Amino acid sequence: MIKLKRIPLLLCAALTLAGIMIDARAQSQIARKDLLLADLKEERVSSVRVVEVRFPGGQKAPYHKHPCLVVGYIVEGTCLLQVEGKPTQVLKAGDAFFEPADTPIIHFDNYSQSQPLRFIANYLPDGESELIELLPEKEK
Repeated sequence: MIKLKRIPLLLCAALTLAGIMIDARAQSQIARKDLLLADLKEERVSSVRVVEVRFPGGQKAPYHKHPCLVVGYIVEGTCLLQVEGKPTQVLKAGDAFFEPADTPIIHFDNYSQSQPLRFIANYLPDGESELIELLPEKEK
């Protein structure tokens, strides 16, 4: 016969086990999809700054570079991206991108003349620095 003092303990154990089982089922429903694997080489990163950026239709970023690594994700719209030395890419919502430190960005343009572009940029600086450096225009 179960003593009355053990009932709360057994009830607590049963509820804990039920919670673990529910959590395990929830975890099995989580889906993960690799979007980007970027080689950071031996870059030092001391902080992360996450920024949401919005471009209206037809907006083009100026010729520029970043003193730090940038990893990002297109949330809405379509982007034309060209990192110097790499082929041009057309990125759509759900696509990720990588911009190496100190490498000119030839194109980061809203590919649509009418629809907005919205993306998340994760800047990975080592210490305090400006996030973007505008470069003298060159023929794109």
